Amino acid sequence: TADIARALPRGQINGVDSSAEMIQFAQATFPAAEFPNLDFQQMDARALRFPEPFDILFSNAALHWVDDHPAFLEGAARSLKPGGRLIISCGGRGNAQEVFKSLCATLRLKRWRSFFRRLTVPYFFHGPEAYENWLGHYGFTASCVRLADKDAAFPGTAGLAAWLRTTWLPYTQRVPAELREQFIAEVVAHYAAKHPANPAGQLIVRMVRLEIDAVKR
Repeated sequence: TADIARALPRGQINGVDSSAEMIQFAQATFPAAEFPNLDFQQMDARALRFPEPFDILFSNAALHWVDDHPAFLEGAARSLKPGGRLIISCGGRGNAQEVFKSLCATLRLKRWRSFFRRLTVPYFFHGPEAYENWLGHYGFTASCVRLADKDAAFPGTAGLAAWLRTTWLPYTQRVPAELREQFIAEVVAHYAAKHPANPAGQLIVRMVRLEIDAVKR
């Protein structure tokens, strides 16, 4: 929000995204005339490169979309000053695993499988072991590399369906628009049968975050 942006430190802050539409949205939401220390650039997370290094590099809920985390870390090391801090929170190993099981069981059904031929993996969930090796290789010393449970509670089947509809686009958009709600409903029904709602009527999804706090040597 604008209030949060105004409360940020007054030094230069750069935001990057691979989507031109998202950069345009950020620039319109935080115009340079009102927020002169904010800059938004279209950039691939696997090829970070800036004219001057930064004190802090922060990524939240984004890197599980990136297929080459070592390339990101190479760019992160290049983009930070010695002593600069790298803070990451993203989906980690085991994230939403039970939802994936319901999704895969549904898309394998005869009425859906033709829409998922040559499907490529859209999410990349790593564990601490891989990151501990990568961080050292790219010149980082880590104070925290861990998986943390962050369960999500959805208000019944409608809530879970809304989450699938808005978040799982690499899967749902493969289904024709006129059939999409039926596909989502079948995934939700499969999940709810395996993981019934709690007494409050909530469907619980086990989410796992990979949390990293490291300093560039």
